[in-house]
Amino acid sequence: MTELSELTVLAATDQPFTVLYEDEQLLVVNKPPKLLTVPGRHPANQDCLISRVQREWPSATVVHRLDYDTSGIVLLPLTKRALSELSKQFQARTIDKHYQAVVAGLVQKKGGEINLPIAADQESRPLYKICQQNGKASLTQYQVISRDTVMAQSRLLLTPITGRSHQLRLHLKAIGHPILGDTLYGTQEVIAKAERLLLHASFIRFLHPLTLQPVTLDVPADF
Repeated sequence: MTELSELTVLAATDQPFTVLYEDEQLLVVNKPPKLLTVPGRHPANQDCLISRVQREWPSATVVHRLDYDTSGIVLLPLTKRALSELSKQFQARTIDKHYQAVVAGLVQKKGGEINLPIAADQESRPLYKICQQNGKASLTQYQVISRDTVMAQSRLLLTPITGRSHQLRLHLKAIGHPILGDTLYGTQEVIAKAERLLLHASFIRFLHPLTLQPVTLDVPADF
């Protein structure tokens, strides 16, 4: 998934990343919200996750990204071999990734799939949109974790089968349940219900790039 924008000034949080796993091949961290994964083009957007990590792990590289607003698990290879092996796993879609989100409204079904194509919104860049004519195939699976009838909101477990830009935000908005705190696609009411985007990369399972043994990490959302 790509960053929010290459030219927008985005204030970087003071909240630090935390290390979840480390060995000679690989570093896995928990990225805080409101921090780019890689530097943006704007000079004010140089502070980012990878620049902070490289102060202590100079060989760290990026193999996938989380959006500026999204918190959660990020894999950072420390060797060329790890970068190559993990890149292959991402391309083959053999890495299991799950997200937690809190959305507006009470989602009625226990779970399901959202299969809607996504394309760049040429009239409102850097935003994206659901587009049946020119969009790329995009598939999200979801399960309801809980429903809050008082607050009229639901907590979901999300599995993006594809990895399109802003896929989870767009798919949930399209079914009438936008993610709370979404300043890109939410209404003012939706934005006002949370101080941040309530989307967190909470789980990942992959094969270690050297041993090829399964590695599983689970970091619940703090919202």
